[in-house]
Amino acid sequence: MTGYEVLAVKFGEWHTTKSVLYHSFHAYDEPDADVLIDYYFWVVRDERRTVVVDCGFRPEVALRRGRQLVTPVREALSRVDVDPDDVSHVVLTHFHYDHIGNLDLFPRSTVVTGAAEYGFWTGPTGSRPLFAPAVEAEEVAWVQEAHHEGRLLRLPEDDPRLPGISFHQVPGHTPGQIVVDVEGANDRRVVLASDASHTYEEFKLERPFHIASSLPDMYDGLAWLNRIQGEAEVVPGHDSQVLSRYPAAKADPEIAVRIA
Repeated sequence: MTGYEVLAVKFGEWHTTKSVLYHSFHAYDEPDADVLIDYYFWVVRDERRTVVVDCGFRPEVALRRGRQLVTPVREALSRVDVDPDDVSHVVLTHFHYDHIGNLDLFPRSTVVTGAAEYGFWTGPTGSRPLFAPAVEAEEVAWVQEAHHEGRLLRLPEDDPRLPGISFHQVPGHTPGQIVVDVEGANDRRVVLASDASHTYEEFKLERPFHIASSLPDMYDGLAWLNRIQGEAEVVPGHDSQVLSRYPAAKADPEIAVRIA
């Protein structure tokens, strides 16, 4: 097999509505509708390495924030045959609680994130009342600990040296959101958008999410995802349709699908 195997692994969900999900939804003059948001992490692996992209939320955080934990991340990793000790890199696309909540499971892994993202959440503005609720201070401290231990690489200044995996900074949702571009198996290019676009509708209709650090940047990012969708498999970060668009993963068909 050439290229990486890419899995999306579901660990949680949230039942909400379009009026909650999208920024200023009333501007579209459409009726509201229910939406199921799924929470995923992603596994990118070949015979040389295993990379985990984002690492979900913790059970106590899910309970406090009103999110349903379908499968604890530690268990979900095991079910798709990932031992945290064997993970070479953990990529944090951004610092929101549902993406970095189990970083402590990977004490030996190299951690990759955006320099702008790290600087924002460890600086004074990230603690402001309009931003701070989206993160857990303890989890941000874990990223800082990885930095102090020499395990943190900040893009684009640092080179993670991951052949076949590249990164794009696509701010808007957060100041330093990164998107992961993978040379997948069978010559399939996979772009893991994470929260640069939460749903297919978000980028195809260029409809910004309700949490935004910069709406102009978010629009630019959604337009870029639209432009590349003909040449890449663009996978949004939270769309429940992901589970029906791709074949079930052999490792665990109940919670995972194979994108490449």
